[in-house]
Amino acid sequence: MTIRELDLDGFRDTVTKDSTVLVDFWATWCGPCRQFAPVFEAAAEAHDDITFAKVDIDANPDLASLAQVTSVPTIMAFRDGILLHQSAGALPKAELERLIEAVQGADMETIRAQVEAAEADGSGQTREV
Repeated sequence: MTIRELDLDGFRDTVTKDSTVLVDFWATWCGPCRQFAPVFEAAAEAHDDITFAKVDIDANPDLASLAQVTSVPTIMAFRDGILLHQSAGALPKAELERLIEAVQGADMETIRAQVEAAEADGSGQTREV
């Protein structure tokens, strides 16, 4: 599967319209980002039911800031438009696969209820898988 390069508009459209989305925030000067790239690419090839995307933080500093990315690589996982996971650091292949399984297996009815409750009480907190 092709990995999408996202800017701010593409990011918003992708995470809200595609079912499951993994986003890698990276930079060309980042050694761990370069080490993680083949792991991310292999996962994209293995999971054609998931959208894989990358955001170059140097080309998209506003998006990185809005997403509160303070370290690269940062991996975000969305399902049905809801952020389920965000972590900094390159993931080994096995850990990325565990993350994918957790996101795919998440009980979205429960998570949606948690998001609605958080929005109602003003905390705005989402669930981390």
